[in-house]
Amino acid sequence: MKKAFFQLHSAILLAACSSIFGNLISLDAVLITWYRMLLAAIILIVLMAVRSKETAITKSDWRVLSIGFLLALHWMFFYGSIKYANVSVGVVCFCLSGFFTAIISPLVNRCKISLIELLFSSLTLVGISLIFHFDSSFRTGIILGVISSLLFAVYAILNSRVNMSGDTIKTTTLQMIGGTVGVGLLLPVYWLNMPSAVFVPTIRDTGFLFLLALGCTVCMCFLLNKAQKSISAFTVSLSFNLEPVYSIVLAIILFDEDKMLGVAFYVGLLMIVLSLLLQMLHVAYNKN
Repeated sequence: MKKAFFQLHSAILLAACSSIFGNLISLDAVLITWYRMLLAAIILIVLMAVRSKETAITKSDWRVLSIGFLLALHWMFFYGSIKYANVSVGVVCFCLSGFFTAIISPLVNRCKISLIELLFSSLTLVGISLIFHFDSSFRTGIILGVISSLLFAVYAILNSRVNMSGDTIKTTTLQMIGGTVGVGLLLPVYWLNMPSAVFVPTIRDTGFLFLLALGCTVCMCFLLNKAQKSISAFTVSLSFNLEPVYSIVLAIILFDEDKMLGVAFYVGLLMIVLSLLLQMLHVAYNKN
C-alpha cells in the first residue's frame, strides 16, 4: 500500500510539473500543446507496439479521438493563462473546474443538481473573483484560466464515460492522437494570423517538451494506473486536489512568484482551499 501511495503522489507531482514546464518553454500555448500531444502520442504508440497491444482504431474509437481534441483546447487555454499571468494564477483558475462540473454533470447525466456541491464549489468562484477584482494585471490570464477550467470540466465528464470499461493506456494514446490531429488542422490558420510566431523549438525547449510529454503525460498515466490497482478512485480523486498546491510551491521555489502575488491572491487562494476542504469532507461523510 505504501508503494501505491508513493506512485499516486508521484503522479500528482508530475501533473503539477506540467504548469512549470509550460512556463519554462518559450513557445506559445498552441505550440506547447501540439508538441506535447505529438511527442506523447509517438511515445505511447511505440510502447503499445512493444507490448503487443492492439493499436488499430475502431469505429467506436472516434469519440475518444474527439475528446482528445477537447483536452487539447483545455491545455491551450491553460498554458495561455500561465503565459499571460503566471503558474499560480493558472492552477488556481483550474480549481474552478469543480464549480463547472457541479453544474454541467447533472445536465449531461440527467440527474438532480447537488446544491451542497454547488455551494461549496461557489467558494472557488468567490476566491477567483477576489483575485480578478484586485489584481488587474492578471485579468487576461484569469479569463483564459476560467475558460480552461470550463473545458476541462466538459472533458472530464465525457472522458469518464469512455474510460470506464476501456484500456486506459489505449484511451490516452487515442486522445493524444486526436489532440495532435485536431490542433494540427488549426495550425495553418494559426500561422496566417501569427506569422511572427516561432514554430521550431530551440534545443532547450525540445528537452523541456520531451520531459513534458514523457514525464507529465506518459509516466504520470502509468503511475496513476498502477496506484489505482490498490487505491480507491475516491482517494485518488481527493488526493489530486493537492496538484494546485504542489504547482504553487514549485512556482514559488523556481520563479519567486510569491513576489508577484499580492494580498488579494492569498485571500482568494484561502477561499479556494476552504472550498476544496469542504468538498473533501462532504464526500468523505457521504462515503461513510
